[in-house]
Amino acid sequence: MKRIAGVHRQRAEYRSGFTLIEFLVVIAIIGILVALTLPAVQQARSAARRMQCANNLKQIALAAHSFHDTYGAFPPARLILDTPRTPNDTATRIAMDEPSWLVRLLPFLEQSALHERWDEYSVYGIHPASVRNQAISVFLCPERHSPMSAVAPDKTVRITSPCGCPVEVQFAPGGAVVDYVANHGDLSPGALGRPTDFYWGGKGTGVIISSRPVGDATVIGRDWLDKISMSAVSDGSSNSFLIGEPHVPRDKDLTTPFNGPAYYGRHLTNFSRIGGPGVPMAYSPDDPRAGLYSFGSSHNGVIQFALADGSVRSVSTSLSTHILGHLANRNDAQAVGEF
Repeated sequence: MKRIAGVHRQRAEYRSGFTLIEFLVVIAIIGILVALTLPAVQQARSAARRMQCANNLKQIALAAHSFHDTYGAFPPARLILDTPRTPNDTATRIAMDEPSWLVRLLPFLEQSALHERWDEYSVYGIHPASVRNQAISVFLCPERHSPMSAVAPDKTVRITSPCGCPVEVQFAPGGAVVDYVANHGDLSPGALGRPTDFYWGGKGTGVIISSRPVGDATVIGRDWLDKISMSAVSDGSSNSFLIGEPHVPRDKDLTTPFNGPAYYGRHLTNFSRIGGPGVPMAYSPDDPRAGLYSFGSSHNGVIQFALADGSVRSVSTSLSTHILGHLANRNDAQAVGEF
Protein backbone atom coordinates (compact mmCIF):
# COMPACT_ATOMS: atom_id res chain seq x y z
CA MET A 1 0.00 0.00 0.00
CA LYS A 2 2.84 2.36 0.82
CA ARG A 3 4.39 1.74 -2.60
CA ILE A 4 1.08 2.39 -4.39
CA ALA A 5 0.59 5.59 -2.38
CA GLY A 6 4.09 6.71 -3.30
CA VAL A 7 3.38 6.13 -7.00
CA HIS A 8 0.15 8.16 -6.79
CA ARG A 9 2.00 10.97 -5.01
CA GLN A 10 4.72 11.05 -7.70
CA ARG A 11 2.07 11.20 -10.44
CA ALA A 12 0.29 14.02 -8.63
CA GLU A 13 3.51 15.95 -8.30
CA TYR A 14 4.25 15.37 -11.99
CA ARG A 15 0.80 16.57 -13.02
CA SER A 16 1.11 19.76 -10.95
CA GLY A 17 3.93 21.11 -13.24
CA PHE A 18 3.60 23.09 -16.51
CA THR A 19 3.27 21.37 -19.84
CA LEU A 20 5.19 22.72 -22.80
CA ILE A 21 2.02 24.18 -24.31
CA GLU A 22 1.12 25.94 -21.06
CA PHE A 23 4.65 27.37 -20.86
CA LEU A 24 4.44 28.70 -24.41
CA VAL A 25 1.07 30.31 -23.67
CA VAL A 26 2.54 32.10 -20.66
CA ILE A 27 5.48 33.36 -22.75
CA ALA A 28 3.05 34.60 -25.42
CA ILE A 29 0.97 36.46 -22.81
CA ILE A 30 4.11 38.08 -21.40
CA GLY A 31 5.14 39.13 -24.92
CA ILE A 32 1.74 40.70 -25.55
CA LEU A 33 1.90 42.62 -22.27
CA VAL A 34 5.40 43.88 -23.09
CA ALA A 35 4.23 44.96 -26.55
CA LEU A 36 1.30 46.82 -25.00
CA THR A 37 3.44 48.64 -22.44
CA LEU A 38 6.42 49.42 -24.72
CA PRO A 39 4.86 52.49 -26.40
CA ALA A 40 4.04 53.94 -22.99
CA VAL A 41 7.62 53.35 -21.83
CA GLN A 42 8.97 54.94 -25.00
CA GLN A 43 6.67 57.93 -24.56
CA ALA A 44 7.82 58.34 -20.97
CA ARG A 45 11.47 58.23 -22.05
CA SER A 46 10.80 60.73 -24.84
CA ALA A 47 9.01 63.05 -22.41
CA ALA A 48 11.95 62.82 -20.01
CA ARG A 49 14.42 63.67 -22.80
CA ARG A 50 12.25 66.56 -23.91
CA MET A 51 12.13 67.88 -20.34
CA GLN A 52 15.92 67.63 -20.10
CA CYS A 53 16.16 69.50 -23.39
CA ALA A 54 13.93 72.27 -22.00
CA ASN A 55 16.08 72.43 -18.86
CA ASN A 56 19.19 72.85 -21.03
CA LEU A 57 17.56 75.72 -22.92
CA LYS A 58 16.61 77.34 -19.63
CA GLN A 59 20.19 77.15 -18.35
CA ILE A 60 21.58 78.62 -21.57
CA ALA A 61 18.99 81.43 -21.50
CA LEU A 62 19.89 82.25 -17.89
CA ALA A 63 23.58 82.26 -18.86
CA ALA A 64 22.79 84.70 -21.69
CA HIS A 65 21.01 86.94 -19.20
CA SER A 66 23.97 86.77 -16.84
CA PHE A 67 26.23 87.74 -19.74
CA HIS A 68 23.86 90.65 -20.49
CA ASP A 69 23.98 91.78 -16.86
CA THR A 70 27.80 91.71 -16.97
CA TYR A 71 28.41 93.32 -20.36
CA GLY A 72 25.23 95.32 -20.95
CA ALA A 73 24.29 93.32 -24.07
CA PHE A 74 23.68 89.80 -25.29
CA PRO A 75 26.74 88.05 -26.76
CA PRO A 76 27.47 88.50 -30.46
CA ALA A 77 26.72 85.40 -32.52
CA ARG A 78 30.16 85.84 -34.10
CA LEU A 79 32.57 88.57 -35.15
CA ILE A 80 32.53 89.42 -38.83
CA LEU A 81 32.84 92.53 -40.96
CA ASP A 82 29.93 93.90 -42.97
CA THR A 83 31.61 93.15 -46.29
CA PRO A 84 32.29 89.79 -48.01
CA ARG A 85 35.62 88.15 -47.18
CA THR A 86 37.65 85.48 -48.93
CA PRO A 87 37.96 82.43 -46.65
CA ASN A 88 40.96 80.16 -46.27
CA ASP A 89 41.38 76.53 -45.27
CA THR A 90 43.21 77.09 -41.99
CA ALA A 91 40.38 78.71 -39.97
CA THR A 92 42.62 81.71 -39.35
CA ARG A 93 40.86 84.51 -41.24
CA ILE A 94 40.69 87.55 -38.94
CA ALA A 95 37.24 89.11 -38.47
CA MET A 96 35.64 85.91 -39.75
CA ASP A 97 36.91 82.85 -37.89
CA GLU A 98 36.82 83.97 -34.24
CA PRO A 99 34.85 81.81 -31.74
CA SER A 100 31.06 81.95 -31.69
CA TRP A 101 28.72 83.18 -28.96
CA LEU A 102 28.75 79.79 -27.23
CA VAL A 103 32.34 80.25 -26.05
CA ARG A 104 31.41 83.56 -24.41
CA LEU A 105 28.74 81.84 -22.32
CA LEU A 106 31.04 79.19 -20.85
CA PRO A 107 31.90 81.09 -17.64
CA PHE A 108 28.18 81.48 -16.92
CA LEU A 109 27.60 77.73 -17.34
CA GLU A 110 30.20 76.63 -14.77
CA GLN A 111 32.76 76.04 -17.51
CA SER A 112 35.34 78.66 -16.53
CA ALA A 113 38.26 76.22 -16.83
CA LEU A 114 37.40 75.52 -20.47
CA HIS A 115 36.73 79.20 -21.16
CA GLU A 116 40.22 80.10 -19.96
CA ARG A 117 41.66 77.95 -22.74
CA TRP A 118 39.83 80.02 -25.37
CA ASP A 119 40.68 83.50 -26.62
CA GLU A 120 37.43 85.06 -27.85
CA TYR A 121 39.32 87.48 -30.10
CA SER A 122 41.73 85.00 -31.66
CA VAL A 123 40.86 82.81 -34.60
CA TYR A 124 39.49 79.29 -34.17
CA GLY A 125 42.30 77.56 -36.03
CA ILE A 126 45.05 78.42 -33.53
CA HIS A 127 43.26 76.76 -30.62
CA PRO A 128 44.30 73.16 -29.85
CA ALA A 129 42.04 70.27 -30.85
CA SER A 130 41.52 69.35 -27.19
CA VAL A 131 39.76 72.69 -26.74
CA ARG A 132 37.85 72.71 -30.02
CA ASN A 133 36.58 69.16 -29.48
CA GLN A 134 35.27 69.68 -25.94
CA ALA A 135 31.51 68.94 -26.09
CA ILE A 136 29.37 70.29 -23.25
CA SER A 137 26.30 68.35 -22.11
CA VAL A 138 24.18 71.45 -21.54
CA PHE A 139 24.60 72.29 -25.24
CA LEU A 140 23.23 68.89 -26.31
CA CYS A 141 19.67 67.60 -26.64
CA PRO A 142 19.49 63.99 -25.35
CA GLU A 143 17.27 63.12 -28.33
CA ARG A 144 20.22 63.84 -30.63
CA HIS A 145 23.63 63.64 -29.03
CA SER A 146 25.66 62.70 -26.01
CA PRO A 147 29.02 64.34 -25.26
CA MET A 148 30.72 61.22 -26.62
CA SER A 149 28.95 61.53 -30.00
CA ALA A 150 29.03 65.28 -30.52
CA VAL A 151 32.33 66.00 -32.27
CA ALA A 152 32.41 66.68 -36.00
CA PRO A 153 35.52 65.40 -37.80
CA ASP A 154 37.70 67.41 -40.15
CA LYS A 155 35.88 67.39 -43.46
CA THR A 156 35.85 69.01 -46.89
CA VAL A 157 32.34 70.34 -47.52
CA ARG A 158 30.34 72.06 -50.23
CA ILE A 159 28.94 75.42 -49.11
CA THR A 160 26.08 77.19 -50.88
CA SER A 161 25.35 80.76 -49.81
CA PRO A 162 21.71 81.76 -49.24
CA CYS A 163 22.03 84.26 -52.09
CA GLY A 164 22.37 81.33 -54.50
CA CYS A 165 25.98 82.22 -55.22
CA PRO A 166 28.26 79.55 -56.68
CA VAL A 167 28.99 76.51 -54.53
CA GLU A 168 32.28 76.68 -52.68
CA VAL A 169 34.32 73.67 -51.63
CA GLN A 170 35.89 74.40 -48.25
CA PHE A 171 37.83 72.51 -45.64
CA ALA A 172 35.94 72.57 -42.33
CA PRO A 173 38.10 71.79 -39.29
CA GLY A 174 36.52 69.52 -36.71
CA GLY A 175 35.07 70.44 -33.37
CA ALA A 176 32.22 70.00 -30.92
CA VAL A 177 28.67 70.42 -32.21
CA VAL A 178 25.61 71.75 -30.37
CA ASP A 179 21.84 71.24 -30.49
CA TYR A 180 20.85 74.79 -29.51
CA VAL A 181 21.38 77.79 -31.76
CA ALA A 182 20.96 81.55 -31.54
CA ASN A 183 18.01 83.39 -33.05
CA HIS A 184 19.64 85.53 -35.73
CA GLY A 185 16.37 87.05 -36.96
CA ASP A 186 14.49 86.81 -40.26
CA LEU A 187 15.10 87.35 -43.98
CA SER A 188 13.95 90.97 -44.07
CA PRO A 189 17.48 92.44 -44.44
CA GLY A 190 17.94 90.29 -47.54
CA ALA A 191 20.09 87.41 -48.71
CA LEU A 192 21.11 88.58 -52.15
CA GLY A 193 24.89 88.69 -51.90
CA ARG A 194 24.95 92.31 -50.74
CA PRO A 195 26.66 93.97 -47.75
CA THR A 196 23.20 94.54 -46.26
CA ASP A 197 22.37 90.82 -46.06
CA PHE A 198 21.32 89.43 -42.69
CA TYR A 199 24.44 87.36 -42.09
CA TRP A 200 26.95 90.23 -42.06
CA GLY A 201 27.99 92.17 -38.98
CA GLY A 202 25.20 94.27 -37.49
CA LYS A 203 22.53 93.29 -40.02
CA GLY A 204 20.64 90.54 -38.17
CA THR A 205 17.17 91.26 -36.79
CA GLY A 206 17.33 88.68 -34.01
CA VAL A 207 18.64 88.96 -30.46
CA ILE A 208 22.01 87.20 -30.81
CA ILE A 209 23.39 88.44 -34.12
CA SER A 210 26.65 88.66 -36.05
CA SER A 211 28.60 91.75 -35.06
CA ARG A 212 31.39 93.84 -36.47
CA PRO A 213 34.51 93.71 -34.34
CA VAL A 214 36.33 96.79 -33.19
CA GLY A 215 39.25 97.26 -35.59
CA ASP A 216 39.66 96.10 -39.18
CA ALA A 217 40.45 93.04 -41.26
CA THR A 218 44.06 92.91 -40.10
CA VAL A 219 43.87 93.76 -36.39
CA ILE A 220 40.73 93.60 -34.26
CA GLY A 221 40.24 95.04 -30.80
CA ARG A 222 38.81 93.22 -27.82
CA ASP A 223 35.24 94.46 -28.20
CA TRP A 224 32.38 94.41 -30.66
CA LEU A 225 30.26 97.19 -32.16
CA ASP A 226 26.72 95.92 -32.75
CA LYS A 227 25.47 95.33 -29.23
CA ILE A 228 21.92 94.12 -28.70
CA SER A 229 20.71 95.01 -25.23
CA MET A 230 17.34 94.18 -23.71
CA SER A 231 16.14 97.69 -24.57
CA ALA A 232 16.77 96.91 -28.25
CA VAL A 233 14.22 94.09 -28.09
CA SER A 234 11.41 96.58 -28.64
CA ASP A 235 8.77 93.97 -29.44
CA GLY A 236 9.10 92.70 -25.87
CA SER A 237 11.21 89.95 -24.39
CA SER A 238 8.21 87.58 -24.23
CA ASN A 239 7.61 88.08 -27.97
CA SER A 240 11.13 87.42 -29.22
CA PHE A 241 13.04 84.19 -29.59
CA LEU A 242 16.49 84.03 -28.01
CA ILE A 243 17.61 80.43 -28.64
CA GLY A 244 16.05 77.45 -30.42
CA GLU A 245 16.74 74.02 -31.84
CA PRO A 246 18.18 73.68 -35.36
CA HIS A 247 16.90 71.63 -38.28
CA VAL A 248 19.42 68.89 -39.09
CA PRO A 249 18.53 66.39 -41.86
CA ARG A 250 19.22 62.78 -40.93
CA ASP A 251 22.15 62.51 -43.32
CA LYS A 252 23.76 65.81 -42.21
CA ASP A 253 24.55 65.00 -38.59
CA LEU A 254 28.06 66.18 -37.61
CA THR A 255 28.41 67.86 -40.99
CA THR A 256 28.97 71.55 -41.79
CA PRO A 257 26.98 73.69 -42.46
CA PHE A 258 24.01 71.96 -40.76
CA ASN A 259 25.70 70.47 -37.72
CA GLY A 260 29.40 71.24 -37.80
CA PRO A 261 31.81 72.72 -35.23
CA ALA A 262 29.71 75.22 -33.31
CA TYR A 263 32.55 77.17 -31.70
CA TYR A 264 33.87 78.05 -35.18
CA GLY A 265 32.56 81.47 -36.19
CA ARG A 266 32.77 81.15 -39.96
CA HIS A 267 29.77 78.93 -40.66
CA LEU A 268 26.79 80.76 -39.17
CA THR A 269 24.30 77.91 -39.42
CA ASN A 270 26.28 75.65 -37.11
CA PHE A 271 25.29 77.94 -34.22
CA SER A 272 22.52 80.29 -35.45
CA ARG A 273 19.28 80.11 -37.46
CA ILE A 274 16.54 82.42 -38.75
CA GLY A 275 12.80 82.03 -39.32
CA GLY A 276 9.84 83.58 -41.09
CA PRO A 277 8.40 83.74 -44.62
CA GLY A 278 10.74 81.81 -46.87
CA VAL A 279 12.32 79.98 -43.93
CA PRO A 280 9.72 77.67 -42.33
CA MET A 281 10.33 75.52 -39.29
CA ALA A 282 10.97 71.86 -40.08
CA TYR A 283 8.20 69.47 -39.03
CA SER A 284 10.72 66.60 -38.96
CA PRO A 285 14.33 65.88 -39.94
CA ASP A 286 12.95 64.66 -43.28
CA ASP A 287 10.95 67.83 -44.09
CA PRO A 288 11.72 68.73 -47.73
CA ARG A 289 10.48 72.33 -47.25
CA ALA A 290 13.02 73.18 -44.56
CA GLY A 291 16.46 74.40 -45.42
CA LEU A 292 19.86 75.28 -44.10
CA TYR A 293 18.63 78.24 -42.04
CA SER A 294 15.52 76.59 -40.53
CA PHE A 295 14.79 75.76 -36.93
CA GLY A 296 13.84 72.12 -36.25
CA SER A 297 14.09 69.34 -33.69
CA SER A 298 13.94 65.62 -33.01
CA HIS A 299 10.85 66.01 -30.82
CA ASN A 300 7.51 64.89 -32.20
CA GLY A 301 5.52 67.88 -33.50
CA VAL A 302 7.28 70.63 -31.53
CA ILE A 303 10.44 72.70 -31.45
CA GLN A 304 11.61 74.11 -28.14
CA PHE A 305 12.68 77.74 -27.80
CA ALA A 306 13.96 79.98 -25.05
CA LEU A 307 12.51 83.46 -25.32
CA ALA A 308 14.37 86.66 -24.51
CA ASP A 309 12.61 86.83 -21.14
CA GLY A 310 14.25 83.52 -20.18
CA SER A 311 11.12 81.38 -20.45
CA VAL A 312 11.06 78.15 -22.47
CA ARG A 313 8.23 77.25 -24.84
CA SER A 314 7.41 74.19 -26.94
CA VAL A 315 6.22 75.61 -30.27
CA SER A 316 4.16 73.59 -32.73
CA THR A 317 5.89 72.85 -36.02
CA SER A 318 2.67 73.97 -37.74
CA LEU A 319 3.19 77.57 -36.56
CA SER A 320 2.53 80.12 -39.31
CA THR A 321 5.70 81.40 -40.96
CA HIS A 322 4.39 84.96 -40.52
CA ILE A 323 4.10 84.51 -36.75
CA LEU A 324 7.47 82.77 -36.76
CA GLY A 325 8.97 85.80 -38.49
CA HIS A 326 7.52 88.18 -35.91
CA LEU A 327 8.97 86.05 -33.09
CA ALA A 328 12.36 85.96 -34.81
CA ASN A 329 12.49 89.72 -35.43
CA ARG A 330 13.18 91.67 -32.24
CA ASN A 331 11.83 95.02 -33.45
CA ASP A 332 9.36 94.70 -36.33
CA ALA A 333 6.59 96.28 -34.19
CA GLN A 334 4.51 93.10 -34.50
CA ALA A 335 4.13 91.68 -31.02
CA VAL A 336 2.23 88.41 -31.43
CA GLY A 337 0.91 87.97 -27.89
CA GLU A 338 -0.12 84.44 -26.96
CA PHE A 339 0.83 81.84 -29.56
